[in-house]
Amino acid sequence: MTFKVTPWEVSGDLDYSKIVKDFGLEVINEALMRRIEKHAGELHPLLKRGIFFAHRDMNWLLDQYEKGNKFFLYTGRGPSGHTHLGHLMPWIFTKWLQDKFGADLWFQMTDDEKYVFSDRLELEQTKKLAYENALDVIALGFDEKKTKIFLDTEYAKTLYPQALKVAKRLTFSTAKATFGFTNESNVGEIFFTSVQAVPAFLPSVIKGKNIPCLIPYAVDQDPHFRIARDILPKLGYYKPASIQSIFLPGLKGGKMSASEENSAIYTTDGPETAKKKLMNAFTGGRDSIKEQKEKGANYSICPIYHYYKQMFMPDDKELAELEHDCKGGKILCGECKQKLAGRVADFLVDHQKKREKAKSRLDKFLIRD
Repeated sequence: MTFKVTPWEVSGDLDYSKIVKDFGLEVINEALMRRIEKHAGELHPLLKRGIFFAHRDMNWLLDQYEKGNKFFLYTGRGPSGHTHLGHLMPWIFTKWLQDKFGADLWFQMTDDEKYVFSDRLELEQTKKLAYENALDVIALGFDEKKTKIFLDTEYAKTLYPQALKVAKRLTFSTAKATFGFTNESNVGEIFFTSVQAVPAFLPSVIKGKNIPCLIPYAVDQDPHFRIARDILPKLGYYKPASIQSIFLPGLKGGKMSASEENSAIYTTDGPETAKKKLMNAFTGGRDSIKEQKEKGANYSICPIYHYYKQMFMPDDKELAELEHDCKGGKILCGECKQKLAGRVADFLVDHQKKREKAKSRLDKFLIRD
């Protein structure tokens, strides 16, 4: 079984247990979940169901929290296109963390990254997309008093001096080994990870004291933060703690692809467009109705099921019933798709209203220098 997981490419049949081993992550265990629940008062479905499945230094972070040293959150988005539901999932969890722990959030829009790594996007386009993506962040309901959204190119006066400190301690051999750079890689690509490290310690620079950082992200972004964890202590700052999620699968099977728009549902899709994509999606169903009723379907490989599990069926009892009916052949794939299409439509209509209102609130979230 071969697969590839980098910040710019995810392909093949993913083996998350191997990713944990290769990346040096720790699986979230029951004891850690109980600690999180103790402070949050509940567990988010994305934690209970193993969608956020691994971490680094979460126990240390909670030790700090219990001593009164509150942490801040840091996550972000590489603006290469419209936001899809797979992007929203880690942000929804990040909002839950903000609400439950009263944490500030620093949200980085890496318009510079998407420009230097792209053959098709100009800097003006990545900047425009960053503003579009920011509307989706705001629409999720983040606290405007505790949330700072910034574009790297618009916050460069603050970011650049700190990025230089990281870059000076990062060798090309380390960057090459971590990211697979070659002699053909442009120097912008090689330098960029130094910029992505900065928000993990910037609040500590601003406040003049060490503040713990927690970074929630999909696991493909992990290489950046392995480098940050190695370098930040050399600058006198805490290693950032992190918590990693699996991916929301593509509707055609595998990971969502930016080049295959029918593999994902975008926040800008209308309900009918979303329904069409869902009705044409790959499933774990059998070749015939007769066979499905006799043998049941394989929900573990079905994107429709994973949409329910990860975003659209928060009730555990209801999800267990769906699994039972699917495995027992009591529900057919068309019926399952229809029900999901209704839930997705409701979500999109509501999100798009909030997204429209977010346009007038952008400046309350954006920071520039």
